[in-house]
Amino acid sequence: MSRIVLSADGHSRCAWSGSAPEFDAYHDAEWGFPVGDDRRLFEKICLESFQSGLSWRTILAKRENFRAAFDGFDFHRMAQFGPERVQALLQDAGIIRHRGKIEAVINNAARAVEMQAAEGSLAAFFWRYEIKVPPVPQTVSTCADSVALSKELKRRGWKFVGPTTCFAFMQAMGLVNDHAEGCYCRPLATQARQAFTPPT
Repeated sequence: MSRIVLSADGHSRCAWSGSAPEFDAYHDAEWGFPVGDDRRLFEKICLESFQSGLSWRTILAKRENFRAAFDGFDFHRMAQFGPERVQALLQDAGIIRHRGKIEAVINNAARAVEMQAAEGSLAAFFWRYEIKVPPVPQTVSTCADSVALSKELKRRGWKFVGPTTCFAFMQAMGLVNDHAEGCYCRPLATQARQAFTPPT
């Protein structure tokens, strides 16, 4: 099965990007490019937690609603959300109204505050798990690095961060270049990763 699709604009892209019209922009500008910003990293791991059991298309369509509902994923503010805010979120039709996931990302916000204080930044922590020996692109949904990341996050009290969720997060945030061979973005992501200095 081909992992490449030829798009109407003449570019060869990862086949998954052809499954929805809104995927091309996300695929071309975001997915697989390295991120060192703490808030963007936190947002993404939250959205991957919400995606568990659902499609990324559902989450991407609601991303702006999620950002509004969760104060732009400012984890310092989210860490202060109490039961009343949880109830309000459960009434918000613009997001995924799953109590367990909502409570998990609020919990994770508090853990992110702790991590930032302990490690200097979330980025410094996450980039320790950069996948140095990547698998063949888009052939696996977990790897030893995502298992290790999941285990350490759980040890630190994070929730809804299993190995598959962590691997999807790592793919999206550029901790591995998982663009398919032949995808026009693969060399662009490689260049971006080479120019990126992981935080320490």
